[in-house]
Amino acid sequence: MLDAHEQFEAYGANPGDPLPMLPGHVSHGRFERVLRAGHFAITSEIAPPDSADPDEVLRRAILFDGHVDAINATDGSGANCHMSSLGVCAILTRVGYSPIIQISCRDRNRIAIQGDVLGAAALGVCSVLCLSGDDVSVGDHPEARAVFDLDSVSLLSTVQTLRDEGRFLSGRTIDHPPRLFLGASINPFAPPYANRADQFAKKVAAGAQFVQSQYCFDIEMARQFMVQARDLGLTEKCYVLMGVGVLASAKTAKWLRSAIPGVHIPEAIIRRLEQAEKPKAEGRAIAVELMQQLAEIEGVSGVHLMAYKQEEWIGEIVGRSGVLGSRKPWAAPHPPLAQSTYKSAQN
Repeated sequence: MLDAHEQFEAYGANPGDPLPMLPGHVSHGRFERVLRAGHFAITSEIAPPDSADPDEVLRRAILFDGHVDAINATDGSGANCHMSSLGVCAILTRVGYSPIIQISCRDRNRIAIQGDVLGAAALGVCSVLCLSGDDVSVGDHPEARAVFDLDSVSLLSTVQTLRDEGRFLSGRTIDHPPRLFLGASINPFAPPYANRADQFAKKVAAGAQFVQSQYCFDIEMARQFMVQARDLGLTEKCYVLMGVGVLASAKTAKWLRSAIPGVHIPEAIIRRLEQAEKPKAEGRAIAVELMQQLAEIEGVSGVHLMAYKQEEWIGEIVGRSGVLGSRKPWAAPHPPLAQSTYKSAQN
């Protein structure tokens, strides 16, 4: 089997091509290059399988081909157990995808986290999203012991130390520091609203270079938040990707609003889904409209499109939104590792 470098050479899957490296780049990754080139970026996320079969990851990733610039590999989302984010990223990088590894503070102490960061960088991962992680009480292993040795802000600072100072938190020198584009999450739509821009500022100060937000279903709230972010100069230092969710029904929307902390869905959205003849199609239309409106807000650099169990509609939603203009994101060349997967996904 070809190693990652040999696959990139053989199949033209260099994760940075064809965009050039510009001053200020901290990684070789395509996602960072897209943003620094001034393009409106699209990211999405892959639901890790309950399986050790790499083809299950690739089947899901193929749905994003030509539509997104980077793919988040979730890390025990909802405190539920699935294939690890690091494992998913390893599978994606060897084909040439641009994954964003998620690292949550819930499950690892600083020793394990620093080791995972080096391992991810060695595998070709170029972007990392630093998260606190959902509490174990909401997941499928409520008896598990949460760690939280670090929080999301100190995690950002830790990865920045590894990268920029070339040392572990212990002070020991790293022979070859990781080159990583640092990201964090934000939620402008959860109270106390007045503090959300300040929390964003703390993450930027700790090293965040891009952020992805919680679901945005309220454009006016997004506009107000971005005014605050611009006034603080945060959009000059950090790229903002607003989260857009694809709702399957009014029932789903009500569940998200009540069960997931920090999810804000206006009544107007729920009524629209309730009155729709085809709720799933209406949910996609809402996502398209939100993407178009977010793209018009000064300081918004992209969208993080979340379509849980509706990933097959990502291409249609992105295309209908028109936010990419004539730009076509990278698509996998489908080397032998993924060839059977690609064919089965297309049939």
